[in-house]
Order: sequence, then structure tokens, then C-alpha cells
Amino acid sequence: MSVHQQLQTALLELEATMKAANLWRMPTPEVSAFDSQQPFCIDTMSLPQWIRFVFIARLNALIDAQAAMPAKCDVAPAVAAYLMQEKVRASDQLLVVRAVERIDQLVSDN
Repeated sequence: MSVHQQLQTALLELEATMKAANLWRMPTPEVSAFDSQQPFCIDTMSLPQWIRFVFIARLNALIDAQAAMPAKCDVAPAVAAYLMQEKVRASDQLLVVRAVERIDQLVSDN
């Protein structure tokens, strides 16, 4: 299985995990929110919005183009901190963070 196929599977797992944790349903951000210059668009989106509408979308575009992976991906620590701050159920925190860690590893190792 190619790294692009593995990444596609990992992204689908992240989506399913976020849905199970009730972190998927949200409004689409305003178009201007995507112009943020801050990490994770923290000034214009919630972290789950960024994951859904930026992170997953950009990685899917990379898969579609069969493009090279970025040099490094290290999103899991921010996700872990956000979920803890928001007091998301511990089991959901663990599953979502593990899903993001898998994506981080796939991208960084390739």
C-alpha cells in the first residue's frame, strides 16, 4: 500500500473518530477565516474546524495530486491540548489524538 493510500485510510479514520466524538458537525467557516496567518487558523476557527476544513482538505489534495509529503507534521500535541482544555471525554481524546498521531507519523516519515 502506498503512503498516499495509507494517508487516505488514516484521514478516513480521523473523520470517523471525530464523528464518534461529536467533533465533526460544525458550520463551514467564513471564506475570510481561511486567510488567517496564525498556526491552525486559531484566530478565525476552532481547532476541529481547522482539522476538518483545512488539515484534512489539504492532505486530501496532496493525495489527489500524488504530491510529495511535507517535511514534517506535528499536529497531535495541539489536538491533545485543545481536547483537554475543552474537557472532551477522555476516551474520545485518546482516540482522536491517536488518529492524528498516525497521520503525523505517516507524513513525517515519508
